[in-house]
Amino acid sequence: MNEIDGIRLIWSDIPRELFSRILVVDANSKDGTLEFLKDKECVALQQSKPGRGNAINEAMLQIREDVIVLMASDGNDDPRYVPSLLEKISEGYEIVSGSRFADGGETDDSDDRLGIRRLGNRFFTFLVNLLWSANYTDSTYGMRAFTREAWTKLNMNATRNETEFLMSIRSAKLGLKVCQIPVVEGKRVGGEVKARSLSTGISFVKIIIRELFRP
Repeated sequence: MNEIDGIRLIWSDIPRELFSRILVVDANSKDGTLEFLKDKECVALQQSKPGRGNAINEAMLQIREDVIVLMASDGNDDPRYVPSLLEKISEGYEIVSGSRFADGGETDDSDDRLGIRRLGNRFFTFLVNLLWSANYTDSTYGMRAFTREAWTKLNMNATRNETEFLMSIRSAKLGLKVCQIPVVEGKRVGGEVKARSLSTGISFVKIIIRELFRP
């Protein structure tokens, strides 16, 4: 929503030749995003319910391809990592995500001077590893590739900013073949931060409690 600066920055670097389709989910942007996309080779989908999770869910209803790469449009996700994600999928992994905290990775703390998100990520990743015997270095990063079959197995029902965190938990519970590659998170370009640390943290706690009691 209203991420025209980020879209402009990353668009030319997306390796379009690797995909049969590019789908952009828009939440009624008023900043010229749709005008920018008019002459681009993509499908623009207007989401009907607010929230990042709902945007992803609505996109997945339109996708029948075998492999999907999920990217944010605010500049945090660098398209240069797409080939590496897909390479790991071709090796047989079901879900491949970027990690800002693996060796060689780096997180963007430019709008998080107190390091609250960094601390929160490490805490929640520790809990996921402890509770579900996982081995993540970053349980919340959004840029990832996955197979359509894996998505179906996960039975996702997140609606806001908890989609990737829930994917990490359920992947561990199901024993899916997952892999993480180190990524350097880009700086946010324009737009407004829509995920608030406190509310996101609270939603993560609720998810952990719910998933502990969910078969």
